[in-house]
Amino acid sequence: MQQHRYFLLHKPFNMVSQFISSHDVRLLGSIDFEFPEGTHAIGRLDKNSEGLLLLTTNSKITNLLFHGTEAHARTYLVQVKDIMTEATAEKLAKGIAISAQNGSQYITNPCTVKLVSPATYINNWSATTLHKNVRNSWIIISLTEGKYHQVRKMVAAVNHKCLRLIRIAIEDIVLGNLPPGAVMEVSQEYFFEKLKL
Repeated sequence: MQQHRYFLLHKPFNMVSQFISSHDVRLLGSIDFEFPEGTHAIGRLDKNSEGLLLLTTNSKITNLLFHGTEAHARTYLVQVKDIMTEATAEKLAKGIAISAQNGSQYITNPCTVKLVSPATYINNWSATTLHKNVRNSWIIISLTEGKYHQVRKMVAAVNHKCLRLIRIAIEDIVLGNLPPGAVMEVSQEYFFEKLKL
């Protein structure tokens, strides 16, 4: 029996997390890498989000990681418009109401939110350069749930617009210095151990 394969990808901005789409969009197949047949993304990053995306030929991983009994942390580096205060970051961390299906509201679970300097995390990644007069802040947010556009909705709920969203880790698998569009294949042992599966 052929062993499954596991990949880490730094998904670039303006690319959807799929190999096939009925829409005219930039797909994972445009990445310069020969993925084996049956490879699929585990979870997704929306078109305008960047960062760590896991791919595998193992169809059971998505359920293990996102629908199992244990919650698994996802960590994002987020650039928001205007200056975020410590009090606002604390409000986000405690849980906040965001819009949900059918016009209802959802209270997010408590999470970790920290104000940071982007230079600590962004290495040689290309970024949209803001005008020097645009005030902005960067936060690291780590949560164990993934509602539709959750991070964007959370920062909007405290009156900040999300300018840039980069997933930098899923559990102990980190994006590190992997440049946008680059793929790294890892062993099954590494994959399961770092994801705590």
